[in-house]
Amino acid sequence: MAFLLGFLIAFAIGVTGVGAGTITAPLLILALGLPPEVAVGTALLFGFLVKIPAGGVYLLKGEVDPKALSRLLLGGVPGVLLGSLLLAQLKGAKDLVLLLVGLTVVLSAGLGLWRSFKGLPQGKERPHLLPPAAFGIGLEVGFSSAGAGALGTLLLFHATRLSPQKVVGTDLLFGLVLALLGGGVHLYFGQVDPGLLLALASGGVAGGLLGALFATRLPKEPLRVALLLWLLFIGSQLIYRGVAHG
Repeated sequence: MAFLLGFLIAFAIGVTGVGAGTITAPLLILALGLPPEVAVGTALLFGFLVKIPAGGVYLLKGEVDPKALSRLLLGGVPGVLLGSLLLAQLKGAKDLVLLLVGLTVVLSAGLGLWRSFKGLPQGKERPHLLPPAAFGIGLEVGFSSAGAGALGTLLLFHATRLSPQKVVGTDLLFGLVLALLGGGVHLYFGQVDPGLLLALASGGVAGGLLGALFATRLPKEPLRVALLLWLLFIGSQLIYRGVAHG
């Protein structure tokens, strides 16, 4: 089951570009019944592993902006550490965590849909916005594993004049660092399932490769919209569980 989940998640990422954190943690909670904090910790390290190949490609092609990345990390690193520590302290408040993770997934999916339908005009140079906004994104990633992809991309489009390729590459590297640091904190607190992570990653390698191969042959945008709509449903299920049991 975990191998198949890892395969499907990584395949979806390869084809649609929707972030690993947004998909993985909700599925681990709903499909496998994992406690929210273990689901988030495992999802963060899974996201880090499956994004390494793509991150390496963008880095080698020079599609990462060092200045924008450093400003994002300036705010994002303390944010993700604080968010991960916060989740470790709230592990007893399962319903609250379910509610907050569900809200984050709905927000990320909703922003992704808005971006798909409206399109994003190129922003002005607002480098001063990157660190404080990245702090909020990092906080969210550490707490729920979701948000780095959708929110980071929106931020870079809004606050920089980078090309779409550099926006994706820079945000991918930003998400990689946040996933590693946040996952490391969760691992320290015993909030990662190593056996499950290994099974997910095994499926993820195959799924990511196949997704990348099919990315040019499948209709990317309709699949992306369908996946985001499905994530809205999944997020609402988490919110319902958090509220119903609260």
